[in-house]
Amino acid sequence: MPDDLLIALNPEEDSSLPYLVRIPLGAAGIVLKTRDTWPRISKVYCHRAAGWPADAEVILRVPVRRCTRRGAAIDLVLDRARENRSQFVITRARGREMIFWQSPRTTKQARPGVHIPTARAHGQVLEILIDSGEKYPYRFSGQQATTVRERLACGDYAVQLAGNVVAVVERKTANDLISSMISGRMRFLMAELAALPRAAVVVEEGYSKIFKHPHVAGSVAAERLAEIQAQFPAVPIVFCENRPLAEEWTYRWLGACEYELELAAGTSALEESFSHALDAFSAAPPIQPKPAAVRTWARQAGLAVPDKGRIPPDIRAAWDEAHQAP
Repeated sequence: MPDDLLIALNPEEDSSLPYLVRIPLGAAGIVLKTRDTWPRISKVYCHRAAGWPADAEVILRVPVRRCTRRGAAIDLVLDRARENRSQFVITRARGREMIFWQSPRTTKQARPGVHIPTARAHGQVLEILIDSGEKYPYRFSGQQATTVRERLACGDYAVQLAGNVVAVVERKTANDLISSMISGRMRFLMAELAALPRAAVVVEEGYSKIFKHPHVAGSVAAERLAEIQAQFPAVPIVFCENRPLAEEWTYRWLGACEYELELAAGTSALEESFSHALDAFSAAPPIQPKPAAVRTWARQAGLAVPDKGRIPPDIRAAWDEAHQAP
């Protein structure tokens, strides 16, 4: 095997990690499944692969200047001018191995200098439904929320009122968003989301990421995104800088939706009460004019009317006829 960094397409079609990367370390090299071809915007999650396929479809080959193991990390320096330094970090979380591919840029952006608040969303503890098919879901451990795993008809995270799903968030990475837009699946998904009372799409990376897809031109991705947002204006697509901020936005947005929809449900009878009041008003007898106003009108119209006493019936009838609604 060459001492180059090799990146190929993952032949496992059902895998959520579409690429293979071979790190030239050791006799056979280290082969990982990976979500992206380089950690440009955020850290890239990786997973061990069984090995390098004999018929691998290589899409990128870059000479390596240095590849060394340093404790739980592998430092990689490529022989090119840009995007040449990166690191694979091996760690453990919840009892299993996790590997992340990071660069100096993503290491800095992973901590964007903001403190994620822990206050309740609109003063309430949310119960968030998580789709049972969601891989590596948000845990909302830093927010005041409880979670329930169940199959959702649409979206990845949701809240419900009176047993009905009323707000949904679909989570995507930038590459997943682009792939679904190019294949046409995104339009069907947006149509499903638009049929719900509230729905949104959250992207775990910044908008600039759509211009850096290895196989889709940035102008094409931007055009498709603009078209979809114009066709489905009721479903916002929100770009966050990283996964923790996307999780926080999802929590806050679902909380706001639940609060507003509860408020709307609590005042649903208000419009009906106004309707009843208008019906009662229209059914009430018309307000009778004062005798002085009738006498003044009759004199101006050239009709004889006594200065005092009861208004004659013919004068009253003439008034009513002249002032009835058209």
